[in-house]
Amino acid sequence: MALTKAEIIESIHNQLGLPKKNCADLFETLLDIIKSTLADGEDILISGFGKFCVKNKRERRGRNPATGADMMLDKRRVVTFRCSSVLRNKINGQQ
Repeated sequence: MALTKAEIIESIHNQLGLPKKNCADLFETLLDIIKSTLADGEDILISGFGKFCVKNKRERRGRNPATGADMMLDKRRVVTFRCSSVLRNKINGQQ
């Protein structure tokens, strides 16, 4: 089961003891900063967690799986995430 935004806000509230409204505002502000930075094409590096990178995909030929017809897929930007070695070790139960 995925961790929801409400559960993250509740966790911040429990750990910091701030009012839930302030925790929600804090979290929404953080998400807005991340979204606007990625939309500008900049990468985000969070030490001990990982790096969000914006990559450019070129236009390419594809195939419609329903009809089998050839088609051109537009160029686009995608976000990738590469976790840090600290996070990778924590996930794998290593120190």
